Amino acid sequence: MQFFDYFQIFGILFFLLVFGGRTLYLRFWKNINTITLGVGKKGVRQIVEILFFFGLVAWTIEVLMYALSVKFHLFHGFLEVILFDSIFVKGVGLLLIALSFVLFVWALVSFGDSWRVGIDTQKPGELVKSGAFAVSRNPIFVFLDLYFIGTFLVNGAVVFLLFAVLIVLGLHYQILQEENYLKKRHSAAYETYCAQTNRYFGSHR
Repeated sequence: MQFFDYFQIFGILFFLLVFGGRTLYLRFWKNINTITLGVGKKGVRQIVEILFFFGLVAWTIEVLMYALSVKFHLFHGFLEVILFDSIFVKGVGLLLIALSFVLFVWALVSFGDSWRVGIDTQKPGELVKSGAFAVSRNPIFVFLDLYFIGTFLVNGAVVFLLFAVLIVLGLHYQILQEENYLKKRHSAAYETYCAQTNRYFGSHR
């Protein structure tokens, strides 16, 4: 295995450790269920959120298979085609992944007890505007975008390009749904926050 393979394996383990640790902490110490994908939703919104979860699981498995050089893949045919194999491009991908992890941890710390995976209408958290949320209204989603794009650059396979495109489009859809919910819940406070901080990156303060 190469350095890039080890880095990807470490990245997956790091993500699972941080994600799982934060989820368990909020669940058992704060009595907060952070996983709300598909809960209380109907129609397209429910389908999109459920597909997001299973898609993330499939993507994680595929990343590990490529990193471990396993011959069996979940996705076959043209999806296995390698579009490029450049050390420079892999390096750019690695930097994007590393940057995404920094943003991920920063966002989780900034979130505090308000972190949710999905829209929580039962026990929503407070509106967070500081920390990572002062430079992006959706730092967790930016993290995922960078992580998926970086993984495509590291591996170069069509399957990871497809996942990157789908995640960017799917998360944008989810962002729009969350914005509508937050406008209703926080009204003027959220409108002011939107005027000060961009959806993806940048602040007007």
